[in-house]
Amino acid sequence: MKFIVSSSILAKQLQQINGVINSNTVLPILEDFLFEIKDKKLSVTATDLETVMKVQLEVESKTDGKVCIPHKVLSDYLKNIADQPLTFNIDKNFGIDITSDNGKYKIMGENPDNFPKEPTSDDANSFTMTSTALVTAINKTLFAVSNDDLRPAMTGVFFELSKKSIQFVSTDAHKLVKYNRTDAQATKDDSFIVPRKPLNLLKNSLPDNDDELTISYNSNHLFVKHSSIQLVCRLIDARFPDYKVVIPTDNPYKLVVNRADFQSALRRVNVFSNKSTNQVALSISAAELQMAAQDVDFSFEGNERMTCTFDGADMQIAFNAKFLIEMLSAVDTTEIVMELSTPTRAGIIKPSEQSENEELLMLVMPLMLNN
Repeated sequence: MKFIVSSSILAKQLQQINGVINSNTVLPILEDFLFEIKDKKLSVTATDLETVMKVQLEVESKTDGKVCIPHKVLSDYLKNIADQPLTFNIDKNFGIDITSDNGKYKIMGENPDNFPKEPTSDDANSFTMTSTALVTAINKTLFAVSNDDLRPAMTGVFFELSKKSIQFVSTDAHKLVKYNRTDAQATKDDSFIVPRKPLNLLKNSLPDNDDELTISYNSNHLFVKHSSIQLVCRLIDARFPDYKVVIPTDNPYKLVVNRADFQSALRRVNVFSNKSTNQVALSISAAELQMAAQDVDFSFEGNERMTCTFDGADMQIAFNAKFLIEMLSAVDTTEIVMELSTPTRAGIIKPSEQSENEELLMLVMPLMLNN
């Protein structure tokens, strides 16, 4: 088996699937890429048994065939070579010779028959959405996913499908994000939970454009297909918490504030907060918002004020500043609206204007004010 490929194109494609491979794998073969040539097209696959990712590229080749190549040595080599054609020669014992313009390298490959088989999309339901829509949904929800493996249902993003829209929900019990897209619909009502790792891989490899994606799912797996990238991942087998009951329906007071200014001020004030709670107290009046943080152990204290619009009685409420900063990063508008009721009830953050086809709602739990 022999093929010729551009070093820069190969490096770029491998970079997209490199993240699938774990550093401490159970099986040595999981440290390899599977190279497979069929009709002058090279497909390269990486897997960690939970997630499978595949890229395709054009190569010069007269024969079909496949081989497993250790990912680390190949990736490190490609990082350090200028753009040029590389010739790969694979013998019957899976020895690989790589020839460049002024060098020759040898790698020992492995038998491709030992590479894990990828799941098949039998009896899968499918729907389509644009690449931009999925990437945006991941960016707006992934930060609120839980890291607590004892609550597996919260360690992924909940996809809620209907004939009118597709909703994405994530929560870690302290914050919650609900993002709805009406420009994508499914053929029937359904739901599933997608783990964090494959969503991170998709976010980094899918183009932010209107390319159409085919998304299929069955009871165990999700399949995402783009023209040059394919991903298969195992779904989380758990029941997502009933998030609707925690979203307050009657938060009568509205705080309107400039998003960028509020975020910058929180970043500065948070420097002086207690590092275990990141607590920042907000004192809100009709036209002014004051932020205060302190760390008693180190005698640190920070205060800032800024203009705002508030249509409620003066109030004091405390939040984890880190959570607020992350949430404000998910909003694109100049101003944000924060809906509040009492210092012990969850606050809701929304963009001042919702874009067409999308709706974003974020919930954050308050902290106990330490007076």
